[in-house]
Amino acid sequence: MIRTPVRPRKPNGAPRRPAALALLAALMLGIPAAAPPASWAQGEAPAGQHPGTKPADARPSESKPSASKPADAKPADAKAPDAKPAAPKPEMSEQLKAVRAQLDAAKAELEAREKQLGHPDLTATDLAAIRDSAGTVTEEIRALITRLDAPLEAARERLAQLGPKPKDTQESPEIAEQRVEREAAVTRIDETQRLARSLLVQGDQIIDRVSNRRRESFTRDLFQRSQPLVSPGLWAKVMADIPRDTRSLQSAVSDIGLLFSRNGSMGNLLFLGLAFGISVALYFGRRNIAPRAARRDASATEPSRRATLLAAWRVILLGTVPAVAGSYAVYYALDATNLLPSRLLPVAAAILGGLAFIAFVEALCDGLLSPDKPAWRPAPVGDAAATRLTRLAVGIATVITVVKSVEALNSGISAALPISIATRGLGAVATALILAVGLHRFADTEQEEEACFGPYVPTKTTTGIGGPARLLGWAGVALIGLGALVGYVAFAAFLIDQLIWAAGVLVLLYLLVQSVDTFIGRALTDETRLATALQANTGLRKRSLNQISVLATGAARVVLMLVAALLVLAPWGLDSTDIVSSIRQAFFGFKVGDVTISLSSIAFGIGILVLGVFVTRAVQRWLEQTYLPATDLDAGLRNSITTIAGYCGFLLSLALAFSYLGLSLEKLTIVAGALSVGIGFGLQSIVNNFVSGLLLLWERPIRVGDQVVIGDSEGIVKRISVRSTEIQTFDRSAVIVPNSNLISGVVKNRVRGDRSGRVSITVSVLRNQDPVRAAEMIVGCAQAHADVLKDPAPRVVFKKIGDPFLEFELLVWIVDVSLGLKVQTDLNYAVFATLSGAGFIPPLGPGASIVTVQGFETMQAAMGEIASRFGQAAPVPGPQEPKEIPETQEAPPSQPQRDRGLRSAGG
Repeated sequence: MIRTPVRPRKPNGAPRRPAALALLAALMLGIPAAAPPASWAQGEAPAGQHPGTKPADARPSESKPSASKPADAKPADAKAPDAKPAAPKPEMSEQLKAVRAQLDAAKAELEAREKQLGHPDLTATDLAAIRDSAGTVTEEIRALITRLDAPLEAARERLAQLGPKPKDTQESPEIAEQRVEREAAVTRIDETQRLARSLLVQGDQIIDRVSNRRRESFTRDLFQRSQPLVSPGLWAKVMADIPRDTRSLQSAVSDIGLLFSRNGSMGNLLFLGLAFGISVALYFGRRNIAPRAARRDASATEPSRRATLLAAWRVILLGTVPAVAGSYAVYYALDATNLLPSRLLPVAAAILGGLAFIAFVEALCDGLLSPDKPAWRPAPVGDAAATRLTRLAVGIATVITVVKSVEALNSGISAALPISIATRGLGAVATALILAVGLHRFADTEQEEEACFGPYVPTKTTTGIGGPARLLGWAGVALIGLGALVGYVAFAAFLIDQLIWAAGVLVLLYLLVQSVDTFIGRALTDETRLATALQANTGLRKRSLNQISVLATGAARVVLMLVAALLVLAPWGLDSTDIVSSIRQAFFGFKVGDVTISLSSIAFGIGILVLGVFVTRAVQRWLEQTYLPATDLDAGLRNSITTIAGYCGFLLSLALAFSYLGLSLEKLTIVAGALSVGIGFGLQSIVNNFVSGLLLLWERPIRVGDQVVIGDSEGIVKRISVRSTEIQTFDRSAVIVPNSNLISGVVKNRVRGDRSGRVSITVSVLRNQDPVRAAEMIVGCAQAHADVLKDPAPRVVFKKIGDPFLEFELLVWIVDVSLGLKVQTDLNYAVFATLSGAGFIPPLGPGASIVTVQGFETMQAAMGEIASRFGQAAPVPGPQEPKEIPETQEAPPSQPQRDRGLRSAGG
């Protein structure tokens, strides 16, 4: 009853609500445009709902208009099914979730270490633990950042494939969905990597703070001032504390007796006695057997450098290793048997370590200085200097051992602070005095004055120790002595330790460097088995082996010096971890602004370039020696192909190296544009020659092997590069011609079309001979030559009718223009022999110096006319002919007559 009146009124009421339907259609059309921001902001879709489906609460609003279907709502109904909301952001991948979990754990660890670093009373051990923990975390974070580079680059490339988002038109739902997914992937990976980078910076800051704290603590302890040795108050306190420390020492001795009575079983005593026996045997063998095992023959006068260094290393090892082993055996026995109180074990360690240190110093001085056997001395010092240096080093080592042992005893018995200060101060002063006495003895005592006026100039150093070393020693003496006297006992003791440590490191560095030069450098440069084997198996030349040896020894020297510098600077608060981190940062990349500089990338890029150049040279060699000679190409074209292949390979290697360094073509274009002005002005000639070289290789107006004439130079083209061309002249000289001269200048190429050429020789015969017969004989000589072409045939040009000779020119064409000089020489020989045999060229003996004077015929006729008019009939002389001299007549008598005639003519 109620539904019946309602249904009939619904169709009648539909036309009366056009505004409501229009509003509903407008809302339906507006939903797709507003859907993407809403879905991006809301994040993921509800569970169980497909990303492409619409919300459930929107379905009734869509079904009502479709059920009514009014006339004015048809356009809206037509567009509604095509409109889809954008897909929500995809879920995070499992790999990215694992990376985020690792970053969260790393963040918690770094925050805990940073909170721990805030405590003011941290010891050096605590700081080292914090640094190690932060360093481990930063290494893990750095590895994660490296792992995220490839996925981020791949995600960006996938996003770039969609192109930029259109501004005027609307994308299709599929493209929009793909864009949302890929943008979300890029965003998530980029956010994860940025989070990792921020944690990496936090870890590096923690490590820097730890290093700064350690340096501050080191500096504070080093320059902490105590009571000076010259202060009476210090000695008063020492005298007051002596009774208490004496009782502490007696208590320590009683503790030793108590432990011996408690733990002194037969097994422990036998084990301790065995350890002492082994130690004594090792020390005895070191003193007596080791010098014999070093194999240094006293009768040898000039042992080789290799034998000298090997003997030095044997002396050092045989003198140090037994002492260290003997000291360690005793210390291990004392520790294992528990016969010594734990607080006195450092005292035993100091004594035993001091004995081993003295043994090491003795062995080092014996191996390096060899006072008793000068021929086996690696160091360039004199005999007196070697003896003095040995005594000085052993004396300082003994004093340091005593001081360290007393300091350990003071620490073991908990001695008073004034006694510890006095002990360290007296030890520093004693060491300074011994060093001062040694330096004073090193002064030059030999007075050699030159036989000239002026001040004395020493000409020879008797000690072998230079002035800078002595000056550094005196500076150390002053600092140590003054520091101990004025109260900086810790600084003075530190300087002593560092002088001894630095001296030992430098001595070992010298021995290692000399060993590297001898065993590596000379093994490759001299005629050794290794050098011979390398030359035979690898084909390397001796010069190449010399270069390899220089590079190898240089690299080894650099490594040894860096290690020595690290060891010398380590006690000054410079930790190896700081140096390693700095080297790693420089090697793997550091940023300067927006530019990342990585030495490893630069090294690998250079390696790629070198490898590419090596492969290119191998391909060029294969083309030049194997493949191209088997073809029918001429030498010039083969050279062009080889040259172009070389430059293409170099450009390809350069492109690969740049791509590895991350330099794109856009960046290179910017750099080239910035350098265009400089190239236009400063490098104009180079660019001109480069372009000219490319034109020569492409057009090939001249080729390798061509005989060309350029200016005053003529020769054979040997090589054409992109900058210049090398021409070898006939006197074996090399002429380097810029390519621009060959393009813009005049070049005469004798073999441009083919290798044939023309040779011409000039021949003169007597005037009274038959010229036709002479020409036939000359042509016959040319036709008989094997290198003269038959077509065109040789021919003779009758050039001049002279007096008394007829001049001919022979023109022949030869197979190869390079044979021109040879053919010309052969033809001259043949023509001369043929014409001389036929009498066309008269033989000339001593008369070769006769000079025939012509042109006096008119003068003779005039003189005859004058004589006939005066009635003096005189015979007119004919042509002058040389008078024959009888064989019996001597030539020398005519010389005075000629001389008299010359003197009368000269007045």
